[in-house]
Amino acid sequence: MSSTRDTLRLSVPTPAGELRAEISVPTSFIPVSDIVPLMRSLGEQALKLEEAKVQQAGQTVSCKKGCGACCRVLVPVSPPEAFTLKKRIEQLPAPQRDRYLDRLSKLKDTLNEAGLLGRLVQLSETRTQLSDADMEPVNQAYYAQRLPCVFLEDEACSIYEFRPAACREYLVTSPAEFCQDMTQPAVKPVSVPFRIATVLSLMWAKLTGGPARLIPLPVALDWADRHADENKSYETGGTLLEMGLARILTLLRQQS
Repeated sequence: MSSTRDTLRLSVPTPAGELRAEISVPTSFIPVSDIVPLMRSLGEQALKLEEAKVQQAGQTVSCKKGCGACCRVLVPVSPPEAFTLKKRIEQLPAPQRDRYLDRLSKLKDTLNEAGLLGRLVQLSETRTQLSDADMEPVNQAYYAQRLPCVFLEDEACSIYEFRPAACREYLVTSPAEFCQDMTQPAVKPVSVPFRIATVLSLMWAKLTGGPARLIPLPVALDWADRHADENKSYETGGTLLEMGLARILTLLRQQS
C-alpha cells in the first residue's frame, strides 16, 4: 500500500477565532475510522480557542483530573469512533483489556435489569434520523442510574489518549461541585463550536447512505463487532478530510 501523503494548510473561521492547522493525510484510500484522530485534533484546537475566549472574559475552566462527575452521563459515539475504540481496546495488554470487558459486561447486565439496554441497542441500530429531543428521554434515564463509565478509574479516565470526542468537548466554568447534578442550570459548559462526533456521524451517513447515528458508549463495541465489514476504504484521506471540513463549515454556518 502506498504511504504517500498530502500536506494541507487549513484555515477555518470559528466564533472564537481562526482555526489554523497544517495536517498530513494519506493519498491512498483508507477506512473512515483512520481519519478519527485528525478530526478529534481539529475539534480540540477549536475548543482551545473557546477556552482562550473564556479566560479573556475572566472565567476559569474548573475541570481537573480526579473530577469524574461527567463520566456518568450517556456518551454518544460516532460509528468511526466505535471502530477506533474497538481496535484500541483489542490492542491493550490482556489483563487491562479483560478488566474493561468484564466491567462492560456487568454494566450491560445492570442496564438490562433497569430496562435500558434494549433501548440503547435500538438507538444504535435505528434507520430513523433521530434528533436531540428524541435522545433526551434515554439520556435522562441513563443519568438517573449514576453509573460510572467502565473506563473510569480513581475518578479519572484510564483511556484518556483515545477517549471519545464527546468526552474531550465537555468543559465547565462553574464550580466543580455543581457537576454532582449535571441537570442543574447552575452548570455552565464552555461553548463548543462544532461537535466532532456529529461531524463524523454526518460523514458516515454520506458514505453509507444511512442516518447520522450516534451510538451509546455502553453498546459501541458490540455495534462495531456487528458492523465490522462496513469499516472499509471508501475514499482517500484527502477526500475524507474535505468531507469533514464541509460538515464543520455547515455546522458553523447554522450557528451564525
